Order: sequence, then C-alpha cells, then structure tokens
Amino acid sequence: MATVKTVQDVNLAGKRVLVRCDFNVPFDSEGKISDDTRIVGALPTIKHLVAQGAKVILCSHLGRPKGKKNLDFTLAPIAVELADKLGAPVTFVDDCIGESVKSAVAAMTNGDVVLLENVRFYAGEEANDPAFAKELASVADAYVNDAFGTAHRAHASTEGVAHLVETKVAGLLIEKELEYLGSKTEVPERPFVVILGGAKVSDKITVIDTLLDKCDTMLIGGAMAYTFALANGKKVGDSLSEPDKVDTAKQAIAKAKAKGVNLLLPVDNLITDKLDFGAGEVNSVKVVEGDIPEGWEGVDIGPKTIEIYQDAVKSAKTVLWNGPMGVFEIKACAQGTFAVADAVAAADCISIIGGGDSVKAVKKSGNGDNVSFISTGGGASLEFLEGKTLPGVAALETK
Repeated sequence: MATVKTVQDVNLAGKRVLVRCDFNVPFDSEGKISDDTRIVGALPTIKHLVAQGAKVILCSHLGRPKGKKNLDFTLAPIAVELADKLGAPVTFVDDCIGESVKSAVAAMTNGDVVLLENVRFYAGEEANDPAFAKELASVADAYVNDAFGTAHRAHASTEGVAHLVETKVAGLLIEKELEYLGSKTEVPERPFVVILGGAKVSDKITVIDTLLDKCDTMLIGGAMAYTFALANGKKVGDSLSEPDKVDTAKQAIAKAKAKGVNLLLPVDNLITDKLDFGAGEVNSVKVVEGDIPEGWEGVDIGPKTIEIYQDAVKSAKTVLWNGPMGVFEIKACAQGTFAVADAVAAADCISIIGGGDSVKAVKKSGNGDNVSFISTGGGASLEFLEGKTLPGVAALETK
C-alpha cells in the first residue's frame, strides 16, 4: 500500500485548510460530552496547522440528522469543548456552506480556527453530491482528512472534496491509525496475539480470516464464542449465537489448525437465567464448563478462561483487540473483559485497541492510558483490518 502524504509533508502557512475531523462523539442524558476520545485525537493536527500559521476550517458530522437541519445534532458544544482543550478561541459557524461560511473564512487571520456546522444537515454529504462538495471546497486552498472513523465512507466531506483541491493530505491521527492498524499488524513483532469479541461472527468473518494469516494466537470471546461452541458440538442454551454461521466458525477452526495458529475458545462461561440489559442487571449468575443449560445464557468468559487468556497475552509482543469478552456494561458480567484489559495493559507489548466497544471497555477498566494505541474508528477499523480500501484515504496524495 502506498504511503499517504500527511500535514508534515506540506507547508500550509497562510493557506485556508479544510480539515475533516471526526467529532461524532457521545453525549450523556444531560447533554454533556461523555467520551472525548475523538476530540482529543484531533488536537495534534489542529495544533500543528495553527503553529504553521494556516487558517484552520474544521468540519465534521454528528449523529444521523438524515440530511436536514436538526439542532439535536449541532456541533456548537464541540466548539466550546475544543476551545477549552486548545486554549484558544474556536469560532463556530451555524452552517457548513453558503454566505455565512464565506464571510467567516474571509475574516480569518493566520492561526485562526473555525468550526462549521454538521455537514450531515445536507443530504448532499452522504450522497457525495458533486455540487455540495464544490460548495465545501470553495473556501479552501487545501484539504486535510483526519477523520479515520468515517474514512470508509465515500461522502462529500471525506472523499468528494479531495478531488477539488490541489493539496489533499492526511492528518496526524489518520497517519497514526494507518501505522498501528496497518504496518504494525502487517509486519508485527511476535508473538502476535489477536483478541476478538463482540456479538456476531458475521460481523467479523473477513477480519477473522485475514488475521488468521498473520497472528500466532487468537482468543475468541463475547457472544461470538457461542457460535464457535455450536461448531464444536456444544449446547449454548439461550445464549446469543448464530446457528447459520456454524460452518463459518468451523472453517475458521480448520484454517487455524492448518496455519498452526493457537485458536483459544472459552473453556468455561459465566451464565445467567435473566439478563435485563436496559436496567443493567442480571438475575443470578453461575459458572459452567461445557454445555450451557436451556433457560440460561452466557454473559462473560469464566475464571478458567480468564486465566488461560491472561497467560496467552503475557508473552505477546503485539496485541490487537477488537470486541469485549462479555456484557461488560453490567458490573456482574464485566470481569472477563476487565481482566483481559488488565493483562493487555501489563504486557510488554505494542497494544492496539481496535475501535468501538473495545475502546469503551478499556477505558471503563481504567486502562485507557496504559495501552499503546486506541483507534477512533469502529467500522473503519474493521474494514481496514480486513484489507479493504478506505475511500477517504485513497483520495489523498501519496509519497
């Protein structure tokens, strides 16, 4: 894969630079930002451009306003948070195209930062409409994509704009994402241990297949593990599983054997006879080995599996983790996920957390600062690990 140019390869002093960030952050019930990972991730690129004396015009989406202006999804709170973190003013413009944007940009001096309103307030964004992309690009001399979380989407602000400006490079966050999810897993320091969890085998068929070509050991947890249990002839009770994907799981087991990959599956499970996810509660829990009885469902890996998985991680030199081991959002079912997080944090290795729920789990376990890299991409991380081309990256200049 060709190496993309980054902001470090070009001089953007005095230029109007449109930067696609990923400010699609979660909010709590009181309307406060509940996880600022993506905002923090954007800071190095913004600071670099400010220090260089560029006019920094930030754009992003937030949520799914479905092509209409909906102030439930305004980026105004992001501007406040961003100004606080930058220690400098951030001018918020209540539109992303049109006269108000042109006026705000015309008033900028070198080193100023402007944040435009949600690009998804226009249907042209997700449709990658050329006219909308042209409007976005009309205020820019250069384009920087630093939104890895949306790089797998060919939208106007992630792909269309790149074809309309001469200079189009990656930000420092995308550079880091490509390094950790790309080169550090392509040519990993060994032993290379992959930990995969989450709900569905079907979501991760391709990534399992791709990573079995690269890793030395693969650990399977989460509801995915119950589909693998079915493939091995075990009963899973009422556990979340995909009986129609049993053949896929069997193929993965066979491939691991043929490749000499140590594929580890749970030897025991924490189970419950009543899970109320909405209330964040389980009724009663117990540990079982082997079959899970009818009326019970698996909610976490058991203590023996925890020990085996921790041992596997101890000697690793590279760890890639995507997906929790159980229903970590509920305290009674979080032990497996948190124990694996502790092991990954304690290991003398390059540790890569591959987006989505894994990020929440690692942070909730208190290990957010003890891993090498936390990806800001959910679907983008998976697609990149699968070896797919990301349109938002493919549109940029290469070295």
